[in-house]
Amino acid sequence: MKYKSLLILLFILPFCSASAQSSIDRRVDSLLSLMTVDEKVGQLVQYSGTSAQRKTLVRQGRIGSFLNVLGANSTREVQRIAVEESRLRIPLLFGFDVIHGYRTTFPIPLATACSWDIALIEKAERIAATEATAAGVHWTFSPMVDIARDPRWGRIAEGAGEDPYLGSAVAAARVRGFQGPNLRSPTSLLACAKHFAAYGGAEGGRDYNTVDISERTLREIYLPPFKAAVDAGAGSLMCSFNEIAGMPSSANRTLLTDILRGEWKFDGFVVSDWNSIGELLQHGVAADLKEAAVLGLKAGVDMDMEADAYHNHLAAALREDRITGSELDEAVRRVLRAKFQLGLFENPYRNCDIGRERRDILTPEHREAARKTAQRSIVLLKNQNNLLPLRKDLKTLAIIGPLADDKESTLGPWHAMGKPEDVIPVLGGIKAKLGSGTKVLFTRGCEIEKPSMSGFTEALDIARQADVVVVVVGESGQMSGEAESRSNIGLPGSQEDLVRALQGTGKPVVVILMNGRPLAFEWIAENVPSIVETWFLGVETGNAIADVLFGDYNPSGKLTTSFPRVTGQVPVYYNHKNTGRPPVDSVKWTSKYLDLKNSPLYPFGYGLSYTTFSYSQLALSAKTLKPAENLIVSVTVKNTGNRSGEEIVQLYARDEVANVTRPSRELKGFQKISLAPGESKRVHFVLTPENLKFYDRDMKWTVEPGRFSLYVGPNSAEGLETGFHYSAQ
Repeated sequence: MKYKSLLILLFILPFCSASAQSSIDRRVDSLLSLMTVDEKVGQLVQYSGTSAQRKTLVRQGRIGSFLNVLGANSTREVQRIAVEESRLRIPLLFGFDVIHGYRTTFPIPLATACSWDIALIEKAERIAATEATAAGVHWTFSPMVDIARDPRWGRIAEGAGEDPYLGSAVAAARVRGFQGPNLRSPTSLLACAKHFAAYGGAEGGRDYNTVDISERTLREIYLPPFKAAVDAGAGSLMCSFNEIAGMPSSANRTLLTDILRGEWKFDGFVVSDWNSIGELLQHGVAADLKEAAVLGLKAGVDMDMEADAYHNHLAAALREDRITGSELDEAVRRVLRAKFQLGLFENPYRNCDIGRERRDILTPEHREAARKTAQRSIVLLKNQNNLLPLRKDLKTLAIIGPLADDKESTLGPWHAMGKPEDVIPVLGGIKAKLGSGTKVLFTRGCEIEKPSMSGFTEALDIARQADVVVVVVGESGQMSGEAESRSNIGLPGSQEDLVRALQGTGKPVVVILMNGRPLAFEWIAENVPSIVETWFLGVETGNAIADVLFGDYNPSGKLTTSFPRVTGQVPVYYNHKNTGRPPVDSVKWTSKYLDLKNSPLYPFGYGLSYTTFSYSQLALSAKTLKPAENLIVSVTVKNTGNRSGEEIVQLYARDEVANVTRPSRELKGFQKISLAPGESKRVHFVLTPENLKFYDRDMKWTVEPGRFSLYVGPNSAEGLETGFHYSAQ
């Protein structure tokens, strides 16, 4: 038959790197010409898990993708049906949420972003891709690149924090790590930047809630990381659950077509979030599921995840002229193109290798990389009188807290195939670090969420026996992530009361925090001598924390999201706008609280070290920057302590006068450097006119002549200051 001969050509057509895209396009068009309407619609349908009924649909060519089907054997079985029993032999695409590792669980994304180490982040995703592809996965629903300014929102754990500049660098690194240099490699995982767009701006920090922001805020704050992911080659995007100013993202043609494909020239495909097309009914913009399907396709959603909207209604919508054949074909073309780019037509079983699945998952090398990443994700928040690092010859050490021996929580939310039995908890890591000469005492003291104080007596008893008390508190692993919004982001249960009681013993206390969001703990910050933010670090949690506590690794992480003093202060973020009445303590009629400072407890970019650094000799290559020129910003950083350490040098800018209001500071560059005791290094940043652009009052992307202030230092609230003029002449 005609279609068989054409299929043979599709499979044997040589793949020439010089004309790869045109070759794929020809193959896609040839295959598209053979497809029935039902087969076309099938390519746009994704379901979670298989069943006998769904396997029948695969034989009929009416499913194009599955999520949550895992394992080399399981994916091979279903793929065999698609490529050996369906009419056109089109391979399936298997997706899975690989958010921070597959089986080797790395720190949560918010934690790894605190390393400010772009190469390290890329390597972590390369390992995640290697493991996931060994288990039959082709496609990850990651990275999440949503900017988040409200820590009440549980999904802040999955992103890079509050800043679009850093968020863009991290987004691009994650895409490169997942996809590798060539999508056709068996270890390359198709990336999916999500959630497009502004999902992190939900009102009240409540998941799935309304987002109502200006176009300027959308374009300057929330969209840049998506643009960076697209520029890095992300093969897919996922639209978000939320609406923006009245238009749900799954029906937002401005976002999905005009901006994404028109302005950015994105040529990948867009998948809905789980049932987000079906939720257009709850949003009130679609009367029924057929109308929702029409709205989704016309907006630019190519694949329907679990809503049954496309599967049940697109063919009828085509017959009724509610969608056009070209609209349907274009969506199918995008999905098929991704399958060709992955090499699935040549080798549909490329990720179904049982040998690889046994060999490439949870290897010693992967665990070592997870440990290194975890070390660099830890942020030292306070270290009064240099209590840390601890001596390894302590006679007695008390380890107290509900998270000290909790293997499940340390995996964090969305931990894919990570297993508690893989985890080294804090207690285990510390015991392994210390010799037999140190007595380690342990008790939970309290539960994570329950308000009971019944365990305090035992906790205080062992604390009084110890030289130092390490108390491990925070959230459970499932208190952050999707649908885990909190109205109060203080320590849950009676954990703060436990810390207060232990501090009252007079013993030196170190607080270890584990959490998926910034927490509010002002009393602890003011009264406890040492505080270490560890987030959820994954399988190597205990080893990495012990490395830091005992000085085998000097902490270098810095916050990528501001910590509020109390919950009522949120949202609080560094790149805020000034008002017409900036806060003045002595003047009532200014923008401030009656009972609280405006400043955060810990600002964006903040983090301490076991050594100290000084900044000096801030200089510019010129006092005026002109179009097509660069400005070199230089500063000397010196290690003034007695330990080697790493410092993250940060560059911020402020546009002093513009035709619209501008943020008080904006991150424009960062470098992570390593210095020996007494060593100095001259750090250089290149600033271009492009770095200074913004959307003016006419929504034109431009830079205006005028004065700019520059700040270089260890965080967003400290550092040296200088300035220059930009001239269009």
